[in-house]
Amino acid sequence: MAIKNFQVRYVKLIPIMLCFFAMGFVDLVGIASNYVKDDLGLTDAQANLFPSLVFFWFLIFSVPTGVLMNKIGRKRTVLLSMIVTFVSLLLPIFSDAYVVMLCSFSLLGIGNALMQTSLNPLLSNLIQGDKLASSLTFGQFVKAIASFLAPYIAMWGATQSMPTFGLGWRVLFPVYMIVAVIAILWLGATPIKEEAADKASGFKSCLKLLGRPFILLSFIAIMCHVGIDVGTNTTAPKILIERVGMGLTEAGFATSLYFIFRTLGCLSGSFILRHVSAKLFFVISVCCMILAISGLFLFHSLPIIYVCIALIGFGNSNVFSIVFSQALFAEPEKKNEVSGLMIMGLFGGTVFPLLMGFASDAIGQDGAIAVMAIGVFYLLYYVSKIKR
Repeated sequence: MAIKNFQVRYVKLIPIMLCFFAMGFVDLVGIASNYVKDDLGLTDAQANLFPSLVFFWFLIFSVPTGVLMNKIGRKRTVLLSMIVTFVSLLLPIFSDAYVVMLCSFSLLGIGNALMQTSLNPLLSNLIQGDKLASSLTFGQFVKAIASFLAPYIAMWGATQSMPTFGLGWRVLFPVYMIVAVIAILWLGATPIKEEAADKASGFKSCLKLLGRPFILLSFIAIMCHVGIDVGTNTTAPKILIERVGMGLTEAGFATSLYFIFRTLGCLSGSFILRHVSAKLFFVISVCCMILAISGLFLFHSLPIIYVCIALIGFGNSNVFSIVFSQALFAEPEKKNEVSGLMIMGLFGGTVFPLLMGFASDAIGQDGAIAVMAIGVFYLLYYVSKIKR
C-alpha cells in the first residue's frame, strides 16, 4: 500500500511539473524584448520596459493571490493562472503592434504572478519536509527548460519563412500556447488533496508578515535574485553586441547559454540539496556570481564573457528555491501568505531592468552590470541569515 501511495503521489507530480514548464514562459520576455527593440528601433531603456512591465504585476497580484488561494484553493488558482497565460500567448499570433505586445506581456506577467504564488505551495501538498527545497529546485529545472528553449525557437522562427506562417520570431507564442492548453487539461483532471486554510487572511495581515525580519530579508533576496535573472536574460546579448560586435540573432545565444547553465544548476541542485546544507550550497552559488560579475567588469574577450554568463546562470539557479523554502520553514502556518509575499518579490524583475536600462544608456553595459552587482552582494549578506 505504501508503494502504491508513493507511485500515485509522483504521478500527480507530472502535471504540476508541466505547469512549472509553463511558468518558464515568462522568461521569453528577455529575448522577445531584444527582437522588439530591433524591430521598432528602441533605446535600451525603452526596450527594458517590456520585462519591467511583465514583472510589475507581481507587485500588484501576488499578495491578493495568496488571499485568493485561501478562498478557492491552490489548484483552482493555478488553473486560473494557466488560462490567463493562454490568452497572453494568443494575442501576438494576430498582431505584432506595440500596444498588442504591451497587452500580451502584461497578461503574461499577471498569469505568471498567479501561477508562481499558487504553484509552489501546491507542490508542498505532495512533498513535505527537507525534500521540499530539492523538489522546488527540480521544478525550477523544468521551468528553466522552457526558458532556454525560448531563444532557440525565436531564432529559428526569425530565420525561417514558410514553416512559421509569417510569424517570424513570434512563432514562439503558439508553440508555448499549445503546451499551456495541455497543462490546463491535465492538471484539471488530476485530483489533489489540499491542506485546509485556517481562515481567509486579508491583504493587511499578509503584508504584516513583512514586519518579521527574516521574511523581509527573504523578500529582498527574492527581488535581487529575479533582478539578476531578468537582468542577465535581457543584457547578455547586449554585452556581446556592444563588446564583440555580434548581430542580434547570433548574440541571442548568450541568453540560451545563461538558461542552459541555470537548468544544469537546477538539476544538480535538486540532488545536491538532498545531501548538503542549504546554507553551504547558497554560499557556493553566490561565490559563482561574484566571480562572474568581476569577470564581466574586467574582461571583454568572447570566451570569458561566455564563462561569466554561464557562472551567473549556475549560481543563480538555486537561489529562489532556497530562499522560498527558508521563508516557508520560518512561517509554516502561513504558507499561502508567505508564498504571496515571496512572489511579490519578483517585482525585482521590474526594478532592476529599469535601472539597468538607464545605467547602460548612460555609460554602456558596464552600468547594467554594476546594478546587478548590487543584488549579488546583498545575497552574500543574506547568507548569514540562513539557519540551515
